[in-house]
Amino acid sequence: MKMIVLAFVLAVVAIPANAADTFTGVISDTMCGAKPHSLMKLKGQTDAECIKMCTRGPYVYALLDGTNVMKLSDQKTAAKYAAQNVRITGTYDQKTNTIRVTSIELVSSN
Repeated sequence: MKMIVLAFVLAVVAIPANAADTFTGVISDTMCGAKPHSLMKLKGQTDAECIKMCTRGPYVYALLDGTNVMKLSDQKTAAKYAAQNVRITGTYDQKTNTIRVTSIELVSSN
């Protein structure tokens, strides 16, 4: 019996936790997603202002990686980077299409 318990404990310890991945793209929102914010026809507003306005309603901040729009778990930090190129560290939940954010940092546009 002790050997079975020991084998189980070793097996559990050997299973790695979900490793964090790195995602890059632009902070957008789930309303506009991949569509240009200029289509909103909000004269004189920047993309960042459009994104912030869209997330006041039922829509949330998301990462646009070129084609995919993935919701972000950390809305407060994402708000600081609206319309900016970022690198996000976190884990992706395919069922909810959400990145569980560990960190967000700006990516230089050079």
